[in-house]
Amino acid sequence: MSSLRTSRIRLAGAATTVVLAALSLTACSDGTGVHAESVAAATPTTAHASSPTPSAAGGSAATSAPAARANSGSRKSAGGTAASRTPAPAAKPVTCEGSTTKTVAAPLNRPVNHMLLTVTNTGSRTCYLYAYPAVRFGEAQSVPPVIEDSKPQAVVTLAPGESGYASVNLSATDGSGAHGRTVNSLYVYFHGRSGNESVGTGAHPPLPAKGVYVDDSLKVTYWQQSMDDAVNW
Repeated sequence: MSSLRTSRIRLAGAATTVVLAALSLTACSDGTGVHAESVAAATPTTAHASSPTPSAAGGSAATSAPAARANSGSRKSAGGTAASRTPAPAAKPVTCEGSTTKTVAAPLNRPVNHMLLTVTNTGSRTCYLYAYPAVRFGEAQSVPPVIEDSKPQAVVTLAPGESGYASVNLSATDGSGAHGRTVNSLYVYFHGRSGNESVGTGAHPPLPAKGVYVDDSLKVTYWQQSMDDAVNW
């Protein structure tokens, strides 16, 4: 009995010592190194658990990359749509000639012995009326000369539907012209850029039924942008 009692006393003492030690550690709140090390040793598992794992972080980056590529693709698509809406450049102007114009020849009362040629662009592209009309009345073997002083400062340019003009001095007003005659047909040919060659097809505007009177004083003006400029010569 004595021995059993002694063992119990020793166990109780040991338990008391453990409790006192625990109470001592708990009761101490002065921030000593012992308690700081104990907290640091007790929390590594918790700290690792609360931090995002590498696989989670990698997953976020992988998710954002396709979104960035999708946004980039959207911008490229939008750019492609805008480019497809760019208007096509305007067609390059051409030389006016018979197949893309309509020519009218009308004798004038004032000035007397004059005829007005009107050329209207019936094509879909702007055209240039270079130099002057090369006219041929009846069976003439040559074309009349041009009045050099009538040369405009710029080439006559006709947008679709617009008209250019030239006048023809048919005969001398004082009757001094030689080889006077009445003609019933007229052909008009068009010059190219150089002004020395005929281009395209010519025009064959009708004349009055009674014809027109011409003599050797026959001459023409350069093409003009306005009717008033044409009939001043």
